[in-house]
Amino acid sequence: MAFTLDEDEYSRWLRSALKTLSSAEGDLERGDYNWACFKAQQAAELAVKALLRGLGLPAHGHSVSKLLREASAKGIEAPSEVAEAASSLDKLYVPTRYPNAWAEGSPHEYYTRNDAENALKQAEEVVKWIEESWKSLKSGGSSETRS
Repeated sequence: MAFTLDEDEYSRWLRSALKTLSSAEGDLERGDYNWACFKAQQAAELAVKALLRGLGLPAHGHSVSKLLREASAKGIEAPSEVAEAASSLDKLYVPTRYPNAWAEGSPHEYYTRNDAENALKQAEEVVKWIEESWKSLKSGGSSETRS
C-alpha cells in the first residue's frame, strides 16, 4: 500500500515520544517508578501516533495496542514482540496515576524499579520499531517484516 508521508508531522510526534521516554528515564533514576511506567506508556503511544499521523491517518485514543491495530489495518503489521509490549504498556495508563485504581494506598506504593525498567524496555522496543518502519516506508519498502 502506498502512503503519502508527512515527515514534519511524523517528526513532531516522534520528538515528543523521545522526550517523554527521556523524562521516564529521569523518573526511574529518581525512584518515581509509577511515573516512569506511565511515561513509558505515553512514549509508546506518541510514537505510534507519530507513524499514523505521518501517514495522514487518524490517531485517537490512548491504547498503544489499538493504535498498532489501526496501523495493521493499513498494512503496517507490528511483529508479535512489539504487539505484546504494547499490550503490557496499555495496562500502565490508569493505575500508575490514580489512587482509586487500588483497593488501598497510592500508585507510588505499588511500582518497583523492575516494573519501571521493564516498561522502559517495552517502550523502547515500540519506538525502535516505529523508527525502523518509518525508514522503510521512506525508502519505499514494507515495514511488515521489521522488528
